[in-house]
Amino acid sequence: MSTTTTDATAADELDAQQQFDALIDADQRIEPRDWMPDAYRRTLIRQISQHAHSEIIGMQPEANWITRAPSLKRKAILMAKVQDEAGHGLYLYSAAQTLGITRDEMTEQLIAGRARYSSIFNYLTPTWADMGAIGWLVDGAAICNQVPLCRASYGPYGRAMVRICKEESFHQRQGFEILLELAQGTPAQKRMAQDAVNRWYWPSIMMFGPPDDDSPNSAQSMAWKIKRFSNDELRSRFVGMLVPQFEALGLECPDKDLRFDEESGRWITGPIDWDEFQAVLDGRGPMNSQRLRHRREAHESGAWVREAAAEYARKQQEKARFAA
Repeated sequence: MSTTTTDATAADELDAQQQFDALIDADQRIEPRDWMPDAYRRTLIRQISQHAHSEIIGMQPEANWITRAPSLKRKAILMAKVQDEAGHGLYLYSAAQTLGITRDEMTEQLIAGRARYSSIFNYLTPTWADMGAIGWLVDGAAICNQVPLCRASYGPYGRAMVRICKEESFHQRQGFEILLELAQGTPAQKRMAQDAVNRWYWPSIMMFGPPDDDSPNSAQSMAWKIKRFSNDELRSRFVGMLVPQFEALGLECPDKDLRFDEESGRWITGPIDWDEFQAVLDGRGPMNSQRLRHRREAHESGAWVREAAAEYARKQQEKARFAA
């Protein structure tokens, strides 16, 4: 390649970078056909695919309770919620595909254990109250984290999040309602609700990721306006939302050291066990191996469906060519 050609290529890339920076600075959207830095593309693929994986794996702990829900109404609501999570995974995989990665690649990374998903879904769900705790705490944390993503700088991701957040808000209300009914029930039911909240509270607090000082990707994601708030800011907002809701439920907050700091305007939690967070994230949680095993089995048993759908699509395309 000649020096002139190299200089022209470098100038074109510099111009493209400047246009990208200008769009980010102007709070406008980057679209799939726009030029973007390789690091921006990689960051989005990592974040969106992990988000999609989390939705798909997150179906498992709740689907396990569909046949054991205490009433037909509860079964129908839980079934609808699990279907919603499948849809969320679909939106997000589709958004990630616009960045040049295929769904097959993302699925292979997940079932091979090379891709991460939210550590929250690797905990046990031994009682019906866990469905309430997941809805109220886990989906509540998801809403707090994901609503700002509706304004993410990457267009397909931000647009996908709008519908996802609307549906997650119903999931959070459903969980709160389950816990409220249990808390107002018999002493045994209230104890079951409190026990579930005790088990899910700290993992839900960890969902926002490590403290800002220990979060390697957070600052750059915020600079690119993929994220809008830091991990600690979102965690404080979430805890602040929970405080009056604990009072409404008549349940105790497991964090006895929780306090509001007037100077910073933030809620400050007690000590968080980040060793536990890292262990679960690294695959050493109570249900990591089972969650991945079930996902692999589901993928393998569904191979015939994918093959049939591909063959049907091929035949339809063939018919369309003949008709033309």
